[in-house]
Amino acid sequence: MTDNRVVLCGANRYEQKYYFNQDFSKIPQSIQEELHIICVLFTEEVGGIFTLFFDEEGNLEFETIAAPEDYLYDDIGAGLLVRKIRDTKQELLESLSLYYRVLFLKEDISDMLDQM
Repeated sequence: MTDNRVVLCGANRYEQKYYFNQDFSKIPQSIQEELHIICVLFTEEVGGIFTLFFDEEGNLEFETIAAPEDYLYDDIGAGLLVRKIRDTKQELLESLSLYYRVLFLKEDISDMLDQM
């Protein structure tokens, strides 16, 4: 946990590595694999480091950064790809946020369902 955020997973193009936070190991394997694919394909397409994390309110956020010397990093492509992931994986992202808010932040699920 850093800066009131909890990293779910991420990929690093420079080190050719993928990270998945084991605090979330109870997430079904198929979803873990889908997250792995999302992160790795993101960094393969635009470069840099891509991270999915929960903010202090339980929202699932994306972060993409590049090393200053990485002239091949596609900043515009990164923004477009983030938007595409948000659109095509909206249900998955909302479900992960709900999972985090209920199991980690201990929010009452009935309150959340009333807001929907």
